[in-house]
Amino acid sequence: MSDCCSSSCESRQPATKHICPANGIEYKQVPYRTVVHHLRKPWQWMSATHNYYFCEDPDCGVVYFGDDNSTIEKHLLRTSVGIKDPSQDSTICYCFGVTRGEAIADQSIRAYVTMQTKNHICDCKIRNPSGKCCLRDFPGS
Repeated sequence: MSDCCSSSCESRQPATKHICPANGIEYKQVPYRTVVHHLRKPWQWMSATHNYYFCEDPDCGVVYFGDDNSTIEKHLLRTSVGIKDPSQDSTICYCFGVTRGEAIADQSIRAYVTMQTKNHICDCKIRNPSGKCCLRDFPGS
């Protein structure tokens, strides 16, 4: 009979934060399915056995990194990452295709996206490379 109270029986929860191997800053975990949807060739990179994290640093070339310290850089994605690109043409809302410039020029876009989000007519966890709601990325947020 095994002793289930021993430390060898404890199941370990994955860390929800991990340090980016490129810049040394700690970031939050991103869903595996988010990473898969943004990779150019996911069949060459992914392992469901690893946890992945999103690097929010605009100056860092790494977008995703694994708990094994593997890295996925911008050029390996099929999606442009708005937080890594300060230009007016960069996408900030992936569910509705809103660019930074459009959001600055037309303040009603934010209200529209907010309403759609409240009505659950979005899929930020997959479409946004960060796996989070885009509203925090709108100018003036």
